[in-house]
Amino acid sequence: MIQSMTGYGKAEALLEGGKLTVEFRSVNGKNAEISIKSSLLPKDREMPLRKKIADRLQRGTIDMFLTWEPNAASSAKTVNRSLAVEYYRQISALASEVGAPDPRESEPNYLLATLLRMPDVIDAAKRDVITNDNWPVVEKAIDGALDAICAYRAHEGEALYKDVTSRVSLIMSLEDEVESLEAERISSVRSRLVKALEELEQKCDQGRFEEEMVYYLEKLDINEEKVRLRQHCRYFMDTIASEAYPGKKLGFIIQEMGREINTTGSKANHSGIQKLVVRMKDELEKIREQSLNIL
Repeated sequence: MIQSMTGYGKAEALLEGGKLTVEFRSVNGKNAEISIKSSLLPKDREMPLRKKIADRLQRGTIDMFLTWEPNAASSAKTVNRSLAVEYYRQISALASEVGAPDPRESEPNYLLATLLRMPDVIDAAKRDVITNDNWPVVEKAIDGALDAICAYRAHEGEALYKDVTSRVSLIMSLEDEVESLEAERISSVRSRLVKALEELEQKCDQGRFEEEMVYYLEKLDINEEKVRLRQHCRYFMDTIASEAYPGKKLGFIIQEMGREINTTGSKANHSGIQKLVVRMKDELEKIREQSLNIL
């Protein structure tokens, strides 16, 4: 069954310092255009991960998100004691030089608050979220998110399959209606030519007239177009049913279908057939739009 290029998948990994959330979002694209929107991923893991994503998702504009939620212990800030003591030593020395009272004796609470506001005295705990030790857990979450987006794409693919195949079937039915109007079309063309000749009040050799009529009708013949259009429609149905990733090939088949429908319209010379051609073009355009999202 075909897959859509539109999808979403999510998974989580519980690590020692908190929770890592992995998300994938994709829409249609000509190739695998992968964007990793996070600075959490170590550089040495990026290229193998891109290959894994491309192998699983094949095509599409794909965004990967990594979100980190630290737990309370991991997010706690620490006091740089040695730096605070050095600040205090310098403040005390300055107080002694200018003859000011020892700040520790005059206003100890104010001194402590001042020291805590000094640059770099309070540091957030800094550590790498993804490490070699926890990578197997992270990779398992990535695989889970990829499984989820593939399941989403497969579900969307079912709807795409039903839509486009029903429209191809409708085009084939409309082509049957075109064929049912063929006899009427030929008779109508012949009548118009005879009437035009009569209005000119010209006499002509009946044999020569019939030869010219046959030549003219052969130029308007659409039998080849009908045969090729049906062949293209069957090829479309076979391809979408049998190939895992038929999107690009379906695009080429749709082009050929359009060529035969357009030629039929240009040769029609019949209002009923022209209306059917317009309906076929409308259905084909909807198929073309939907096929852009088929993997």
